[in-house]
Amino acid sequence: MKIVMNKLAEEIHRRNIQKGFYTPPPSIPKMLMLMVTELAEACEADRNNKFSGNNAIDKSYLQTENVSHFLEYYEANFKGTFEEEMADVIIRVLDLCAFKNIDIETQIAAKMRYNVTRPFKHGKKY
Repeated sequence: MKIVMNKLAEEIHRRNIQKGFYTPPPSIPKMLMLMVTELAEACEADRNNKFSGNNAIDKSYLQTENVSHFLEYYEANFKGTFEEEMADVIIRVLDLCAFKNIDIETQIAAKMRYNVTRPFKHGKKY
């Protein structure tokens, strides 16, 4: 399995710098709390049964040169959905990983390997 999370993290971080999110550089607590807010938004989308569903994705819109056409499609199908909020969570996590020079691919591989050695539910109730 080829993992490309580090490259994605670098691209996300580069774009966030270009969009001004590092002027001034944010604090780690602020970055972590922004992740929490994205999780809260995902919770609200779930509570409101707001899902785009994987079947709604027409990948041709991702490549369209017509920006207004893409925006119209995106806002009608994805804005405020559970899936969009989960993407925001991952974007924020990977941005922080790149900012802190974390090799997230290796960290995940090591953690998954470690978890294999742990007992059922890691010995906890849930």
